[in-house]
Amino acid sequence: MSTNKSVLRSATLIGFATLCSRILGFIRDIVIARLFGIYVYAQAFVIAFRIPNLLRDVVGEGASNAALVPVFSEYNTKHSKDEFWELANVVLNLLLVILMAITILGIVLSPIIVRIVAPGFISDPYKLETTIRLNRIIFPYILLIGLAAYAMGILNSLKHFAVPAFAPCLLNISIIVFALVFGEEIKGLALGVLVGGVLQLAIQIPVLYRKGFRLKLFRRFTPLEISSKQRGIAKFLTGFKHPAAKTIGLLMLPRLFSSAIYQLNNIVDSIFGSLAFIVGEGGVAALYFAYRLIQFPVGIFSNALSQAILPTFSTQVLEDAHHNLKNTLSFGLRAIFLVMLPTSIGFMVLAKPIIASLFGGGRFDSYSTNMTANALFFYSIGLSSYGLNKILQSCFFALKDTVTPTKVSFLSFILNIILNTILIFPMKLSGLALATSISGTIACIILFVRLKPRIAKFDIRPIILSFLRILVAGLCMGIVCLLVWNKFSGLANSGITKLLILGLTILSGLVSYIAFCFIFRISEVQELWQWVRRRKA
Repeated sequence: MSTNKSVLRSATLIGFATLCSRILGFIRDIVIARLFGIYVYAQAFVIAFRIPNLLRDVVGEGASNAALVPVFSEYNTKHSKDEFWELANVVLNLLLVILMAITILGIVLSPIIVRIVAPGFISDPYKLETTIRLNRIIFPYILLIGLAAYAMGILNSLKHFAVPAFAPCLLNISIIVFALVFGEEIKGLALGVLVGGVLQLAIQIPVLYRKGFRLKLFRRFTPLEISSKQRGIAKFLTGFKHPAAKTIGLLMLPRLFSSAIYQLNNIVDSIFGSLAFIVGEGGVAALYFAYRLIQFPVGIFSNALSQAILPTFSTQVLEDAHHNLKNTLSFGLRAIFLVMLPTSIGFMVLAKPIIASLFGGGRFDSYSTNMTANALFFYSIGLSSYGLNKILQSCFFALKDTVTPTKVSFLSFILNIILNTILIFPMKLSGLALATSISGTIACIILFVRLKPRIAKFDIRPIILSFLRILVAGLCMGIVCLLVWNKFSGLANSGITKLLILGLTILSGLVSYIAFCFIFRISEVQELWQWVRRRKA
């Protein structure tokens, strides 16, 4: 239980920081939506930002979580501080070379990349050229955010979560400020992204130095292994050599591929969504705004919990404490259901009111609202699966198995393409969102089936029982939300009153859900409540 509390404390901190970032992200998206709607400039920015953002998620979540955290955690436990920071510098050298190469290639190849990711834009030369121009401005963000993710991985392995967790807030603040300053000039959003990347990296550097990091570019921290005969390129190459660097690479490459596949699902949706003659105008932006809302609870809770639980998983594997590992995994899965299942139901019940209240106004008209609300409804079906996948993948990473999640992610990717092709014609944009939910759910089931034999005598019954009770409580909450909204929505005569009524509806749903959890004796809530009371005492 004490381990669960430690994980919960870290997850709470990360969750709070992520909440701040997501709230700022909401404000950012509201500003973008009202300035540009789901039309030409909004679509151009979504595509231009999505490409480097894909690589950001791959490098950030893939490298730091799957490879850096387990290996650095082990080095921090079993080796000296000098050896720990020596490894850190070697990894930095490698990362710098890789990220700079990707950035240069991305800028040069932007015309080709945009045509591949958004083939529907080819028929609109102005939209295509605008997207290419924005993509070239934004692409250096990959270098900045890759280094920020590297810093995050080191600090997380040292169980320092606060500063890395709050760093993304700076990106959103930067984009908001530049958007307001530049107004309807789309270049402001691109400049905001670049400045935000600089700030995310800069805020972590002082903490790294306080922890003991000292920058040693292109050479080993301890050059004892360099003979007096080594000169020039030989000495330069020693800055890329370290026994653990190979381990990190072996762990990283499959996970990078796995993360890339996961993010490529979004790219696939963009490819299909850009086909305006099938899904309608603005499909790319509508999918973006809907998916951003889905990522709000995923980021606040699922990402926070998986990020906080990974070092614990890693430690338990190192200590061969499989009993504790089983308990921690069970706790993580049940916690995901506790939060994500009712959130999914709430999104489905209130899809249109949420979109209209948050984004409605300015260029974001009723057509934009309907398109985005439909996508949100069908994305919501897979919300629990998105969270469960992160916990299950974290357990695989701790076991130093990145191959299995990669295979499952690839299968999910192929399935998503097939389902998109099938569902886009009868369901249009909604079919793309539903395909993502179905493929994510199937991936979750496969991951669990493959993980269960790795953990001897893992009892699934408490998880199933919790799921059923939480589902009933969530459905009851959904009914309450629907009743409250139908009762008061007619009173909304302005954007402010509509937002207030939505807030009242969500608050009513939250209170009723907590009450139903106690009525149905959902133990996870009772344990959390007892923990909070002991903390106050």
